[in-house]
Amino acid sequence: MSDWSVKDLQVWDEKICDLASSLGLAGHPINYEICDYYEMIGNMSYHGLPSHYPHWSYGKSFERTHQFYNAGLEGLPYELIINSNPSIAYLMRENPLYMQILIMAHCMGHSDFFKHNIHFGSTRPESVLSKFRNARNRVQEYAEDPSIGIESVERILDAAHSIRYQTYRSGQTRITHETLKSEYTKKIKEDDKDEFGDFDIEKIPLQPDIDILGFIAEHGTHLSDWERDIISIVREESLYFMPQIKTKILNEGWACFWHYKMMHELELPQGIHLPFLKTHNQVVRPHLGSINPYHLGFYLFQKIEREKGIEECFFTREVFHDAAAIRALLTQEDFLELNLFSYSPKKNAYSIDEISDDIGWEEVRESLIRNTGVNAIPTVKIVDIESANVLVLAHDHDGRDLELSYAEAVVKNISTLWGDVVKLITVIEDEPWEI
Repeated sequence: MSDWSVKDLQVWDEKICDLASSLGLAGHPINYEICDYYEMIGNMSYHGLPSHYPHWSYGKSFERTHQFYNAGLEGLPYELIINSNPSIAYLMRENPLYMQILIMAHCMGHSDFFKHNIHFGSTRPESVLSKFRNARNRVQEYAEDPSIGIESVERILDAAHSIRYQTYRSGQTRITHETLKSEYTKKIKEDDKDEFGDFDIEKIPLQPDIDILGFIAEHGTHLSDWERDIISIVREESLYFMPQIKTKILNEGWACFWHYKMMHELELPQGIHLPFLKTHNQVVRPHLGSINPYHLGFYLFQKIEREKGIEECFFTREVFHDAAAIRALLTQEDFLELNLFSYSPKKNAYSIDEISDDIGWEEVRESLIRNTGVNAIPTVKIVDIESANVLVLAHDHDGRDLELSYAEAVVKNISTLWGDVVKLITVIEDEPWEI
């Protein structure tokens, strides 16, 4: 039996909205949906989007989470909110009142971050729900079409999902080959210094292309219209989620920073305030052997407020992503206080490579940045189409080798989309390697 009613939630939501506005938060309005734990697992599996297209991987995620949750081996997130306007957030029916209040205060921070952080500028929150709904309907139509069928649809989705984040990471708009060719033709004509004397204007691509799905959708001559459409659907969704990957630490830190402030100013009764404090401390505690984004983000915004004031917090929320914030705002003293170090696998064990002392802290920082957000995703670019339509890709090796078995499977998936031979050039154990 819950200790709250919908009327209670409406009262507290109004208080939170008024307080958030007085504190300077101005996010999208939030619509809350109440669901049970079973529905929450489904919402998690589909990234919180109520109109997402179906795919077996989401069902697999649902079953895994459901089994682990029932066995007591895994909990559920205490908040889930969609970057849309209005935002949609989920409140689990089984939560007590103090948790619902905390979640609503936390979501106010997220909605403000979605609206104001520059890296979300191209996500079009006003139309995202209708866009995903239209995409779902098209995918279902293809699956139900007797001339196509579910197996063919999932074959393309499987392949596209494996490289979904091999795309633009900073909100760029794709330049078509014809537009790029026109720009290079103009450069060649105006080339007084013979910088483009050996430039092959007929080459595809004219410059390395990191947007693999976009390239295949544009240049895959064998593709049917429905295949090209599905590839574009997956690509567009990935571009929508890219800012969330880039700002996970700051986004969660901003939400924790404000739910903590608001919960201390809401004049909560003791029976709500004490369990809130316990839950907050559990959320922002450091994790052994890994980075807890809630912990690091909360620490970062508290540091900024303490040292530079609340206006600097708003500025950080607006312009930074995680990697840039770590590089610009955390000092050696912070790395010492956070007890951060770098480590790497060595055969059957792990070894500590650097600690945050005078000599090693900068390397610890670089290691953290390399493994934060999109930096943890290998960068692969399309560099050429050789004779016989062989698509050539090059891995931007940064000292981290690819996992060969995974890389080989991904190359096969790219070959499925390209419809021909695909070659990936990388480095393995300091030696050139071709897959």
